[in-house]
Amino acid sequence: KDLPDAILNVSEILDKIEPYELARDVLLPVFDIPEEYKDPEDAKDGGNRGENAYLRHITYEGAKKRYGTLSDEIKERLDFELQTIEKTGYPGYFLIVEDFIREARNMDVSVGPGRGSAAGSVVAYCLWITNIDPIKYDLLFERFLNPDRVSMPDIDIDFDDEGRGRVMDYVINKYGSNQ
Repeated sequence: KDLPDAILNVSEILDKIEPYELARDVLLPVFDIPEEYKDPEDAKDGGNRGENAYLRHITYEGAKKRYGTLSDEIKERLDFELQTIEKTGYPGYFLIVEDFIREARNMDVSVGPGRGSAAGSVVAYCLWITNIDPIKYDLLFERFLNPDRVSMPDIDIDFDDEGRGRVMDYVINKYGSNQ
């Protein structure tokens, strides 16, 4: 009450504020898929049909190595997870994580077997992102990536202390330091 101009100053400051919204989209680096999986429509509309097709291909190839014969139960689970990944728009995320984990192993960096909710993904298991079979242990994919909640999944990855820096250098060199 002893500073009546303070109210006017607050009002003046509020009038100068320009509201804006922060971009909430997840910005992932572009994963370079093989030419035979590229879809020309993706360039026109920003879709990720090519990434989805390539992810499906390498997931099923990995599933054959992990499981041998693919039962109807395994195919159904893979298709459900791949459809959810497609619906939520994260095929590139899985491709990028698979890429740098594979490269870490090529560099003889120790990679943990997987932990957290990502261990519930058969796709992650078939891509060797995790080494825990979610079907064997009856783990839920929906804890990791829920089709009704489209927040970005979180894949916890452990690298040995000496190798972690080399993996980070690989990611920075391949995808860019601003990514």
